[in-house]
Amino acid sequence: MKRIAAVLVILCSMAVQAGPSLSICHGEYALCAASPTTPVPGKTVTVKGTVFPMGTSVCPVLTGESIADLSLMNGSCDAPSGKDTVWSLFSTRTSYPQAPSWDNVTAVIRTFTMTDAPGGGMSNMWSFPCTKRPKKVNGAKLADCVGPMNESPWTTTTVPVGSTIGTAAPVGANNPVGGNFP
Repeated sequence: MKRIAAVLVILCSMAVQAGPSLSICHGEYALCAASPTTPVPGKTVTVKGTVFPMGTSVCPVLTGESIADLSLMNGSCDAPSGKDTVWSLFSTRTSYPQAPSWDNVTAVIRTFTMTDAPGGGMSNMWSFPCTKRPKKVNGAKLADCVGPMNESPWTTTTVPVGSTIGTAAPVGANNPVGGNFP
């Protein structure tokens, strides 16, 4: 619980401008922190009135405490639309299943500079909906998550090319899930 509290303090200090409604959720959630994202041509996601290109990520489904922005989740930690869905939330877990093998490995936090080259963007999956897959892969329960491309989790604005992005996705992951540094 101390780690969750410390992360909330950091998120609150970074997110003052955006005003997210932070909460601790308990139960199943998807953790997309180390996932790449595939753009969905012609599809969009609207975040607080701003339209962004849509992306999808495959993320492990975990159980425990997680951090949510309830302002994007209808004000509730409850599953977005039934038993086969979860929210993609943040967690302080340091190891979890990661693509492509879905082995449980230690997350390595890194930064990169966002570019406009194919695969050089980022996505924000935090507090967006996911659909659980029916079959596990290498023992890992997985979900398909949908969220905005190049959208700041702190301000819900477009992240410009050249921004520094933090992620746990490995080097070479296309459009990794992450967040810009405000």
